[in-house]
Amino acid sequence: MHEAASPARCLIQALACALALLSPAAWAQPAPVQAVTETLHGTTVTDPYRYMEDAADPRARTWMQSQGQAARATLDRIEGRAALLARLDELNRGQGDRHQGLVRLAAGAVFYLLRPAGARQFKLVTRPSLEGAPRVLVDPEDLARRTGTPHAINYFEPSWDGRYVAYGISAGGSEDASLYVLDVRTGEVVGAPIPRVPHGGVSWLPDSRSLAFNQLRALPAGTPDAETYLDTTVRVLRVGDPEAQARAVYGPLATPTLGLSRLDNGRLIFAPDSQWVIAASNDTTQREGPVFVARVADLRSNPVPWKRIARFEDHLVDLQLKGHHLYVRTKAGAPRFEVRRVDLRQPDLAKAERVAQAPADGLIEGFEIGRDQVITRVRQGATIGLRLHARGDTAGQPVALPFAGAAWLADDAAHAHRDFVYALAGWSQPSAGFLLRPDGTSQPLPQFTTALSTRLPDLEVQDVQVRSHDGVAVPVTLLHRKGLPRDGRNPALVLGYGSYGLTMTAGFRPSDMVWIEQGGVLAVANVRGSGVLGDPWRQAGTRATKPNTWKDGIAVAQYLIDQGYASPATMAVAGGSAGGIFAGRAITEAPQLFAAAVIHVGLLDALRAETTANGITNISEFGSVKDEAGFRSLLAMSTYHQIRDGTPYPAVMFVHGLNDRRVDAWHSAKTAARLQAANPGGKPVLLRLDAQDGHGIGRTASQANAIAADQISFLLWQMGRRVLAPAAQ
Repeated sequence: MHEAASPARCLIQALACALALLSPAAWAQPAPVQAVTETLHGTTVTDPYRYMEDAADPRARTWMQSQGQAARATLDRIEGRAALLARLDELNRGQGDRHQGLVRLAAGAVFYLLRPAGARQFKLVTRPSLEGAPRVLVDPEDLARRTGTPHAINYFEPSWDGRYVAYGISAGGSEDASLYVLDVRTGEVVGAPIPRVPHGGVSWLPDSRSLAFNQLRALPAGTPDAETYLDTTVRVLRVGDPEAQARAVYGPLATPTLGLSRLDNGRLIFAPDSQWVIAASNDTTQREGPVFVARVADLRSNPVPWKRIARFEDHLVDLQLKGHHLYVRTKAGAPRFEVRRVDLRQPDLAKAERVAQAPADGLIEGFEIGRDQVITRVRQGATIGLRLHARGDTAGQPVALPFAGAAWLADDAAHAHRDFVYALAGWSQPSAGFLLRPDGTSQPLPQFTTALSTRLPDLEVQDVQVRSHDGVAVPVTLLHRKGLPRDGRNPALVLGYGSYGLTMTAGFRPSDMVWIEQGGVLAVANVRGSGVLGDPWRQAGTRATKPNTWKDGIAVAQYLIDQGYASPATMAVAGGSAGGIFAGRAITEAPQLFAAAVIHVGLLDALRAETTANGITNISEFGSVKDEAGFRSLLAMSTYHQIRDGTPYPAVMFVHGLNDRRVDAWHSAKTAARLQAANPGGKPVLLRLDAQDGHGIGRTASQANAIAADQISFLLWQMGRRVLAPAAQ
């Protein structure tokens, strides 16, 4: 199960030790400068901290060590942080057991992830039926206790008959998962783990004795990071057989005649009642891509006689197989998406039957197929409702939900049930489980419901439209205590993301509640680049149009000021990952509007992201420095390159895990160094590092609570609501 420590892993461990030993005073030292200057498409670009991209560089290690220690020491001195952390722990425990990713098999057994109240990590659990007794199959905490390193379940997929379950395990938040297969009856792992299967894409053949998985290449030492996710291969292996016997059936190297790109990330789709198998690809960023079909029996052929159904331009986003038909969610000719049905005996997209279309005031976010009906998830702003579609009813019948929020459907992969299982969560209501009967009525499922055992503030939720820089209305949800005075003195936090068409959605988050309990206003902004209003809204925040993303955020901050919710002295912005563009460029373009910002695992040096393992997969979303138009767009969205000397920027806390492969930690390190140098006597710039964390997937409950406590404490401190205790002598 354990692999030999890599040089990078050893460096991370050394950094972790140093973070614990260095004195807090070390943070005051500026980062060494070693400028790299280059000319890109006629523009001179200077990078003073390029060396930080090399984890082996002793200057980078030493400076990051001192910064991490200084951030920890400073955050621990903020008045009331311990009380905030205790309240976050209370709210998390008060939710009771947490459930995620329920899969329902044809015979009635269910598999899901469970984090019991007060536990650190999710476990893999099964029940013989919805009402049956739960049984823990895999507990990552057992591994954590043995190794001292947090482990997490990245994904799981039960076989059709429930005999086996495949799952991925990774350590330290790295997402570098290996694939395991467990015999559900005995509780024993079958065969050896298969390395380099980080992103799921695991599926079972109809016989439940063989599975398909997408595997990364084994790269020799010294291979550039940008090669990491290229040329992946889908393989098929019988349970218990050694990895060497896995047959390559799909991928750029396995099936070169299909014309796949090196970025094509493949998966196979099966159904127990179907003789067909679907092969589909995407670049991990854009969900659509080429789609092919073959017969399951053809998987024994070399090569497999795949027949193309669709190209990227056909925009088949979600795919589900049932009998002779492939159901697809597509935006082709439907900017708010619709569901269509393709007959695989004559797979002609032009003859596909429309199954479901979006209502005039919403868009189809997803769908599931039951035995008799199709159910769609319909987004309206930050909420998601459900509609049932009988055969021929493309408009569907809306489902009356128990309360307003966002509904999520359990996976009925075999499409065997006449009813549906769904979870519903609201801004102040934790997740509750329900069984949706065929007549559209809902039956509570107490065993999948988290009942809150602690009081919450009286919450006011308001959906507003904010006019942006170009007059376009941006949908925003405001949350705060009822009766909040509009005297311009309230702490306010603008949250945004705005990439990949991903939309910020209603849900219960303890950190939101604690912020509101502290008198805070939360503005959840679905800026351009999100999918809140369909594909045109997404396209209005990509590449050359990306400035709309952060300009929308700036407009939201100005709206809160104009409406008396806050002032620049009490205004903050936060974003994570690609949302680092949103938050980072908001504070660099309009620093006068903000007192503080928190940026989590942020993409901040957009010009250099393409050199990283995951950066190359983002070219379709953001562009490439290799062409001039792409370079211009990336330069505009690169926070690191937009920092100007002598500018009074707001206080900033960067949060990053050292095991992050999606957005390397040097994004935060370089940007923190540049901000400190640009205004050396200005507001604090903290670099909060965690050597046992990555991009957030697999993060333990205690890690998440600590980050939330640090964010709230930091913001309140910078808004004058908290003081910093004297440093220990």
